[in-house]
Parts: sequence; C-alpha cells; structure tokens
Amino acid sequence: MSATHTEQRAGVPAPEPAAPAYSSGFGNEHSSEAVPGALPVGRNSPQRAPLGLYAEQLSGSAFTEPRHDNRRSWLYRIRPSAAHPPFARTDNGALRGAPFTETEPDPNRLRWDPLPDPAPGTDFVAGLWTLGGNGDIRQRTGMAVHLYAADVSMTDRVFSDSDGELLIVPERGGLLLHTEFGRLRAEPGQVALIPRGVRFRVELTGGPARGYVCENYGRPFTLPELGPIGANGLANPRDFLAPAAAFEDREEPVEVVNKFCGNLWAAVYDHSPLDVVAWHGTLAPYVYDLRRFNVLGSISYDHPDPSIFTVLTSPSDTPGLAGIDFVVFAPRWLVGEDTFRPPYFHRNVMSEYMGLIEGAYDAKTSGPGGFVPGGGSLHNMMSAHGPDRETFEKASAAELTPQKVDDGLAFMFETRWPVTATAQALGAGHLQSGYDRVWGGMERHFGR
Repeated sequence: MSATHTEQRAGVPAPEPAAPAYSSGFGNEHSSEAVPGALPVGRNSPQRAPLGLYAEQLSGSAFTEPRHDNRRSWLYRIRPSAAHPPFARTDNGALRGAPFTETEPDPNRLRWDPLPDPAPGTDFVAGLWTLGGNGDIRQRTGMAVHLYAADVSMTDRVFSDSDGELLIVPERGGLLLHTEFGRLRAEPGQVALIPRGVRFRVELTGGPARGYVCENYGRPFTLPELGPIGANGLANPRDFLAPAAAFEDREEPVEVVNKFCGNLWAAVYDHSPLDVVAWHGTLAPYVYDLRRFNVLGSISYDHPDPSIFTVLTSPSDTPGLAGIDFVVFAPRWLVGEDTFRPPYFHRNVMSEYMGLIEGAYDAKTSGPGGFVPGGGSLHNMMSAHGPDRETFEKASAAELTPQKVDDGLAFMFETRWPVTATAQALGAGHLQSGYDRVWGGMERHFGR
C-alpha cells in the first residue's frame, strides 16, 4: 500500500491534493479543513464534534503563558491520540540527546566533510546522526545538531519528537513532510519547522536526501525583534507557509517512533495517526524559503555583526541572549567603502555551528578539504576564527566596486552554550584533520 494511501469511509471523501496547499503567516491564527464542515463553529469542543470526529488540543506552551507566546491548536481527528498501545524502547541508532557527557567540551575548531552516503534502505529516522549539543532535555534547555542521510521514504512509519522542535535544513534532495496538520514540501534552499510532539512522515521527492537538523529543547523559535530596523525586514512573517489540512484514513499497522528524553520508543498502531481532518490555532509546522530573506547590511562602511542575518530565534531568560539563533547568509550586495568585506576575525561568547547548502561561503575556501555543501564547522565560545588565509589575502587586495555575493547559501546554528561533540563525531572518518592550517602562514605586516 502506498505511503499516501487514503480511503473513503462512511461517504466522507478524503482527497489529497497533487501538491501541498498552504496558508501564510508566522504565528497566525490559522484554520483549515480537508472536508467541508469538519471545523466546529463558535466553540472548540462541542458535545459532538462535526462528522463524528474527535476534538483534541495540542499545546506547545503552558496554558498560562502570555497570549503573544501561547501556542496551541485544536485538531479534529478520526481517532484521538490517546488510542494507542504501549511504547517500548527501540534502538537509538546514531541519535543522541542532552546532556552530552560521553566526551569533554572541546575548545578546538572542528570541521567535517559531508555525512557519508547511508546504507541502502535507510529512511529519515534511521539516517539521523548526532554531531553534538548542549543543555538538558529533561530541563527543556539547550539544543542538538543532527545531520541526516536517507535513500528511501518512510512508508509505514511515523516520527515525533517530545524533546524539542525540529528545524530541518535540506542540502541535497527534496522532502515531502506528511504531518498531522497537512503536507509541507521542503527543497534545498528551504527549511521546515516541526513543533515539539507533532507526528510526521518523510517522503523523498528527488532521490537520496541529505541535510541538517537543529533540535531546539528550549522555548519555541520565533521571529527576532526588529528594533531600530523598523516594521519590515529580515524574515517576513507572510513568507512562512503553514499546511492546509490533509489526512490519512488508513486502518493498517503503522509504527510510531517517539523520541522521549533522548531515547527512541516505538509502538505499532492499528491506524495512521496522521488522521487530522481539520485544525485551527497558533501552533503549526511551517516551510520557509531562505531566498526570501530580506538581507540588510551596511551601505557606508564595515561589515555588520552576523546577528543582522537572524531568521529565527529561541529566546532565553536573558533579554537579547538567545538559546539558539538560526542565521542565514543569503545572496546579497556588498558595497562598503574602505571595508574588509568578508566576515571579520572574531571571538564570540556564543558557539557557532555552520553548514553550507550550496555553492561557497565568502569567508572559507571551498573544494576538497575545504568547506563544502553538506559539511559543517564548529567554533565553540571564544574560539578565534574568521576568514582563512586565502580569503583574507584576496579580500585585502580586492578592488572595492559593488559586488554581488550570489554563489552560495550558508547558515549557522548559534547557541549561548558550548556545543559538546559526540564521540561518533570526534571519531568520524569525515572529520577533517588539520583544520587549523587554513589560518597558517598569516604573515606579519606590522613594522614592514
């Protein structure tokens, strides 16, 4: 039976569109129904929900959080989520969770080549590989950096993460994400945001797939405040797309894998849990095209701080200090006068994991042994980093005419705590040796 199989029962049609449909707006009060009349009018939980459905609230925040932070949605489904058998522990594979204690935090700068191709028959869940992270899942603080490599779709299997929300960054191959709320298509250059606890299944749309995942244990991602920038700029709320309701009516065995407190648990349902016929609320998965990011920068002199490239942020209890920032270095113009235009040398209280989706990054040499799509670098707090020697020499001598940077798409997961790499990441065959050498040969110019 195909992964997108739907059936008609009791005269109720269950059409699934040829392509995903969306409504727009980050944090909006969205509403959608796959079958007309499935959403109740004037109340959330009537005595009898329409069409014989079950009403169920999914809360991504505490009931009493302020209205502007409160995230919840009402789901109208064929069976309630409570109708399932017991879960049992299953193999974690290469997936790890915080606290990360199997190794010591490392102050050295580290860089990896792309994740190797998976063994045949590897789906998204089996292909998750943890690079490292920080915080404590049980305290709902911190984050983890994962990569994934898959060559087959999930069929009779569904995944959910009780530990945190997932920001999925495809680098190779497209994904069709079948969620409880509907379907999202995420191609390289786009990102998908799956809230904590939402069940979903990953279908590959363009052959083998590879990419990055930021697992956020803390407060949900939101758009950064704009301050003196004003009312517009950076990631525009209307460019975030939430799915239209689309459901599966499958009465056959489906394995549901749940990540809970760092471990994987599984249960075999007798039906698909992706059976939400209608929903409304402020909690929803999203897809966002990184090329729609409205880049702001200097039009006089100096390179702005990279915080100006923040797409999403997970706030902490300290104003202005993020648990995680998701930053994108998208195509843009450089026009600064008397300015070293690549990112400057610096040491930072934040820790940075950087990945590359396509092309080259303007502060790092690409090619074999360099920073390539699918690869990544980790610069923990206060580690000195910046442009490599080749980039520095080129940029220092460049003629400063207006320059379009449009040959690459890079991103960064930036976090307030050091990232402890896993033992598998530190012992991986694709960990580059001699990364420090990219800054070797930096000549003395003072006094000459």
